[in-house]
Amino acid sequence: MKAAIFYEDELKEAVVLQDDGIDDLFSALQKHNPNTSILSSVINHSPGIEQLLNKATRFHKLSSASILPFTIPVGKPETMGTDRIAMAAAAVHLFPGKNNLAIGLGSCITFNFINMSAQFLGGSISPGMEMRFKAMNYYTAKLPVAKPDWNVPLIGYDTMTNLQSGVILGIAKEIEGIINEYEKRFGNFNVLLTGGDIPYFEPHIKKQIFAHPELIFKGLYAISKINNA
Repeated sequence: MKAAIFYEDELKEAVVLQDDGIDDLFSALQKHNPNTSILSSVINHSPGIEQLLNKATRFHKLSSASILPFTIPVGKPETMGTDRIAMAAAAVHLFPGKNNLAIGLGSCITFNFINMSAQFLGGSISPGMEMRFKAMNYYTAKLPVAKPDWNVPLIGYDTMTNLQSGVILGIAKEIEGIINEYEKRFGNFNVLLTGGDIPYFEPHIKKQIFAHPELIFKGLYAISKINNA
């Protein structure tokens, strides 16, 4: 769990929230005294977080009912993860009137396409880096859980480097392959890469990308400005 503080449209500080997040969040609120807040959650978070934010700020909880800077004309908008909504909002905010592919590198890898008409058309979801490392250990008798490393060889020379090459380079080529397929259909578009795992993959991706680990925060801020106006 993380929190970010914005001042005059600029990200000033990001805070990692420990345990249930209440104490660290309270400290951040005391330190910065923000006027407004927004919460995006895809976990069963402590109810005290919402209570604290609602008491200390003008609070908005992100959901499919929120006012968004884009539309979702396909599928069921109410099932869309709030992290993907925030990525789409960041893409529209940073590159309005453009085709954008926002890629999130988290527990899962999400591909999120927003066209030049600000329509979120959907995308795809696949297992993330840590999930792949753990799965190979869990579903086999002898494979260990490999540690991530960006500097991995194409041809692994032992068990650990074989696992690292398979996951790190495999994901990098998966990302490039998906980008290639979007290029065939849409031509020019922006590629936005976000998530804490960026350092492991950015060196291996040859495509021109806009990489920012805190992109979701920028999207949440843009949504907050609309809903907390």
